[in-house]
Amino acid sequence: MAAFVPPIAITQGDPAGIGGEIVARLFRDHAAEVAGCFVVGDLLHLRRSAEAIAAPGRAGLPIAVIDSPGQAQDVPPRCIPLLATSQAATLVPWGRVDAAAGRIAADAVVWAARAALRGEVAAIVTAPLHKEALAAARVAYPGHTELLQAEAAAHAGCDLTRMPVRMMLASEELRTVLVSIHVSLRDAIEAVTRANVLETLRITHAALSRLLGRPPRIAVAGLNPHAGEGGLFGREEQEAIAPALEAARAGGLDVSGPWAPDTVFMRARSTPQRPGEFDVVVAMYHDQGLIPVKYLGLEQGVNVTLGLPLVRTSPDHGTAFDIAGSGRADPSSLLAALRMARRLAAGSAATS
Repeated sequence: MAAFVPPIAITQGDPAGIGGEIVARLFRDHAAEVAGCFVVGDLLHLRRSAEAIAAPGRAGLPIAVIDSPGQAQDVPPRCIPLLATSQAATLVPWGRVDAAAGRIAADAVVWAARAALRGEVAAIVTAPLHKEALAAARVAYPGHTELLQAEAAAHAGCDLTRMPVRMMLASEELRTVLVSIHVSLRDAIEAVTRANVLETLRITHAALSRLLGRPPRIAVAGLNPHAGEGGLFGREEQEAIAPALEAARAGGLDVSGPWAPDTVFMRARSTPQRPGEFDVVVAMYHDQGLIPVKYLGLEQGVNVTLGLPLVRTSPDHGTAFDIAGSGRADPSSLLAALRMARRLAAGSAATS
């Protein structure tokens, strides 16, 4: 008898945005890809999303409410298995920040995180939520990454500082990992310390080793123009980044830099004509690392949370309030996130 493979949970995201539509399109158009998956969210809003993508005059995709993750495998193709974590009585408007929508989105993420930590699901794929809606719902954390970090720390019975996480944005052409995430630029500069950079390198090495099946080649971007130009444009490279690289190399990691941030991403980019020089670039702050990947195309970008005792991926776009409800949302990035989640889950299972 074949071993049971835990299913993958896909959270619905903010119901005022496109999350439900791209989820419904996956189950309609990519039935083989979503085999063994189920949705976590709210029935009323998921039904509205399924109707939004339906052809004129045709019914939306059917939804089967399940009580446990294991029941997902009994749901036929092109029917959405839903584990309801909310029971909304009324619909929130499309395309608006709404506290009720923030609460629905957060409840789905919390349930999925706890299920993953218990080993009931192999991975979590999260559709976009809206940070203002989370704040309106008085959720204590500003986004997916911080919320998942808090759940993992609580499960482990440790302080948040002992559950360090990092964001990786990945596509077929480029991968970047960030030293800091959702903080102001001023605070991001303060976060460029030897300890933070070294911790980022270690987390990156561990995660990419599982994904690639070999130690990754890690390039490190400088913080300042021209990577500081020997201290002329700033000393963070000399005082924080270079010492972290030296410690990482002493620990056996394949790291290089700090490289000028205006060219290192081009060197790491893989194309059909030329493989990249590096497997991943560690960037010093949010926009430095995310702009290059997003410029190459939102359709295939995947956001991966590294450092957690669970697998979590998501599309690299947001809630797209401007087109929510139109049925025009593209599920390509969500599909890429699902594929990445399967690869990471398989790698984690192989090394556990």
